[in-house]
Amino acid sequence: MFHRILVAVDSSPARHAVVRLAGDMARLTGAKVKVLHVAPSTATLAAVVPLEDDTEANAVLDEAVRALRDADVDAEGALAEGLTTQIAATIAATAEEFQADLLVLSPHHRGSLEALFNPRVSDAVAHTSRAAILLVPETAEGAGTGKD
Repeated sequence: MFHRILVAVDSSPARHAVVRLAGDMARLTGAKVKVLHVAPSTATLAAVVPLEDDTEANAVLDEAVRALRDADVDAEGALAEGLTTQIAATIAATAEEFQADLLVLSPHHRGSLEALFNPRVSDAVAHTSRAAILLVPETAEGAGTGKD
């Protein structure tokens, strides 16, 4: 079954459902969990501009790791920085480095025109990762409530 689970979280409310489901999977299989948060930035003509400050990025990561540990899951966290165009590659590389056999993340739904110019991270990860991928709906039951 699954022994090493990588959970990729962002700052959206969907992260609560992702963490909850990853915790459920880890408890069922006894898996070790690594939570990854990539603090996004974007490039302009003159500079690289962070889209999230260090305090926000650390808070997202700490919240996820704490929730898993509170649920008796062996969890650790990792914070990375990357351009929005590099997030999928960072997730895939971290999964490979961690030797994850399951990746858990949330797809963010976009209109077809937006998806054409800016593909979803979950789609890009699915095309580059060698691990099984579990996509958690943004509106998963109990998301963010801490209740089953």
